[in-house]
Amino acid sequence: MKHLQVACAIIEAKGKVLCTQRSESMSLPLKWEFPGGKLDEGESPGECLRRELREELGIEASVGQACPETTHHYPEFSITLYPFICAIVSGEITLHEHAAMVWLPVEKLQALDWAEADWPVIKDYQAQFKRNNP
Repeated sequence: MKHLQVACAIIEAKGKVLCTQRSESMSLPLKWEFPGGKLDEGESPGECLRRELREELGIEASVGQACPETTHHYPEFSITLYPFICAIVSGEITLHEHAAMVWLPVEKLQALDWAEADWPVIKDYQAQFKRNNP
């Protein structure tokens, strides 16, 4: 079974988090996810994230704190996500691969139909956010 190594960005701005919707042509069509992508050979998760955000969204981002990695097993493949809290440094978001995007407050993230692998990332992030913002 294929095992993907994927870096993903929890992009924060003005008290909200960027959520992106997969296009109809991608695997897990129209599911919501944190933007990012597969690590290339020899690439660190941080390097991957900066590259993927440039390619997918047309932005330069600072890659901050790492969040707990998580592995999910879908029927066709497994995925390990390496999430990082990020911020946009420059550029305007342009969706090159995704169908849609939305900025949501942290407590509203569960309102979307997320890819299953992203749920543990959301729960960890929300718990960390509550600890840091009592």
